[in-house]
Amino acid sequence: MARSVWKGPFVDSYVLKKAEKSRESGKNEVIKIWSRRSTILPQFVGLTFGVYNGHKHIPVMVSEDMIGQKFGEYSPTRTYYGHAADKKAKRK
Repeated sequence: MARSVWKGPFVDSYVLKKAEKSRESGKNEVIKIWSRRSTILPQFVGLTFGVYNGHKHIPVMVSEDMIGQKFGEYSPTRTYYGHAADKKAKRK
């Protein structure tokens, strides 16, 4: 179920503060965040966020196409090695 429109997009306050601080400094360094649930806003475009996946921070360069989606969508938490049946088919 989607979030109500009248509430607006959810973004953790510390993510907004870090993004604003990075914009003011002008440095293009990776902003480490742990909030995978935060929505990507237009003011984040052009910044690079290090989104934590439970193991390490994955660098995510925010573009205009990402607005409205969540940071967690760009930092996978599981490594997919393929299906076991596919490995048998490749050996032949």
